[in-house]
Amino acid sequence: MTQQNTHRGLRSGLALLIATSIAGFATPALSQTVPVPKPAPKTRDGNVQMSAQEKKGPTTTGATQAPPNPVIPDPRRNVPANVFATFDANQKAQAARVSSYLSSLQTLVGNFVQVGPDGSKTKGDFYIQKPGKVRFEYEEPSPIAIIADGSSLAVRDTKLATQDIYPLSQTPLRFLLSDRIDLLKDTNVVSVTADDVYISVTIEEKQALIGTSRLMLMVGTKDGQLKQWTVTDPQGYDTTVAVYNLDSSKKVDPALFKIDFTNYFTPAN
Repeated sequence: MTQQNTHRGLRSGLALLIATSIAGFATPALSQTVPVPKPAPKTRDGNVQMSAQEKKGPTTTGATQAPPNPVIPDPRRNVPANVFATFDANQKAQAARVSSYLSSLQTLVGNFVQVGPDGSKTKGDFYIQKPGKVRFEYEEPSPIAIIADGSSLAVRDTKLATQDIYPLSQTPLRFLLSDRIDLLKDTNVVSVTADDVYISVTIEEKQALIGTSRLMLMVGTKDGQLKQWTVTDPQGYDTTVAVYNLDSSKKVDPALFKIDFTNYFTPAN
């Protein structure tokens, strides 16, 4: 893969998580549409060598964890697309547990590992302050930062000198950033499963122009903590983000969520 394609893949990988559920063919207000990488077969091994972290990550409580190997969903899975899906008492209880956990969070910082549709693996830091504020930063040398200020969401690429702006209300991140949420009432849940390791809740969204996308949230069965999420785009390709070193007590600097709407990029000479 060329360096240009590598940067493009990094840019679109986590951006796909955000842009997949944009209604229609909405064009960002301040730049071009975020490009999507050409899908390739997913890699399933966890032995990808990643670059060392250049800057100090978020402060965490307890021992620092090693990056996890994200659980890649089986591409042959067949999630029922039934808007009138019914769930038994156990499924409702599991969905309520996930809803209660998400609603209880006010701040959350940690690290993430992302696996894109082409199997590429990257990592970085994230910061959440509810309602509606988040910042994702890829580890250097990636030029990507994704910032939500409560109403708008910006995808910044300093290498390409672009900043794409989307309404936060039209991205799947709103489910993670809502002050309070009841998944069964506030979203179209199509699947709730649980085993000894994970509780998984799959939300489906249908857009008239771009098709159907899904967001699968996974929390730990034992500790009830957020573990990862997977966005499936209308073409059926997945972007998975696993999170670790979580800290829900750390105070977050409000300046992290400020979007500079001016054209502050300086093109490379």
